[in-house]
Amino acid sequence: EEGGPGRRGERGDEGPAERGPGVAFHMFVLMEDLLDKLKLLSYEEEALRRHNMRPLSRHYFALPTNPGEQFFMFCTLAAWLISKAGHPFEQPQECDDPNAVISNVLSELRSF
Repeated sequence: EEGGPGRRGERGDEGPAERGPGVAFHMFVLMEDLLDKLKLLSYEEEALRRHNMRPLSRHYFALPTNPGEQFFMFCTLAAWLISKAGHPFEQPQECDDPNAVISNVLSELRSF
């Protein structure tokens, strides 16, 4: 049955044990895919050099190491991607209110 609950990729009421052993590593795969896509967009030259930041590791956002630094990197990349998509967007600063920054990012993305 095409639309049944056993369809691949569908999330039902299954607990972590029922989803398989690989589910714990899915976030690492997603991060590697994200990094590959950012590299295709030349994020190192266009976004990181401008802000004097180091390139991301393969698991940068998959592991919570320094939430403040990770949040600022996320905001920097989000602002760069929004600008790259043709919508002018001001680069957030580290001292900006996180709630206001996320609100601005989401508002801009909704306008797409």
